Amino acid sequence: MTTRNCLVTGASRGIGSVIAGRLSAAGHRVALTARSADQLAEVAEKLPGPSLCLPADVTDPAAMQNVFSTVEETWGTVEVLVLNAGAAVAKPIAKLTDEDWQGQLDLNLTAPFRAIRRAVPAMTEGGWGRIVVISSIAGKAGEPNLAAYTASKHGVIGLVRAVAAEVARKGVTVNAVCPGYVDTPMTDGWVETISSRTGKPQDEIRTALERKQPIHRLITPEEVADVVDLCVASSAITGQAINVDGGAVQS
Repeated sequence: MTTRNCLVTGASRGIGSVIAGRLSAAGHRVALTARSADQLAEVAEKLPGPSLCLPADVTDPAAMQNVFSTVEETWGTVEVLVLNAGAAVAKPIAKLTDEDWQGQLDLNLTAPFRAIRRAVPAMTEGGWGRIVVISSIAGKAGEPNLAAYTASKHGVIGLVRAVAAEVARKGVTVNAVCPGYVDTPMTDGWVETISSRTGKPQDEIRTALERKQPIHRLITPEEVADVVDLCVASSAITGQAINVDGGAVQS
């Protein structure tokens, strides 16, 4: 097996930390980035292989330039790029502010665009690369009270498809993974927000989210990581937005 240089954003918890663990266990070098240095260090301590902790805000172009430069100076070209950093603002459309809207686009669409733009030249020059964006099932279907998040996730799937077509003959694959409701701190935050706004008990809201998926449970981070593993391993899967949602959206 060839050891690759990997960069995972949003790697401090949830899906990102599990993906980092999978890549490390497969024998790769893994650079971790997120805003929390302490949480990144905790994840890195559990990895079996070489790692770099590079705290950064993915929406800060200078900070992400430094992340890429540090990986390149330490190990070489980023060969596997997993863009997991993201968040959702849950509000009815009438209460969604311009700042909410722009913040969702900045984090969920513009930050991945910049990272992909930064990574692609070296990948195509080297003749090998894997880019995986963690989108959402909200990138496939509309969801009430998530207009900005849904728009940003639809947008990032379009970005993935366009770039995949552009680099298809250059040894680089580009895919999106689209989870449903996953058992992560992000979902916990949604539950708390909905509970505070509606007055409904958190247990009732969590059960409702589970019931949105035909399997009647939340998706696990490990199940999302399974699909990322497949995207990294395969040279024939590209330009896809793969659902991991228990059958909620069949596409």
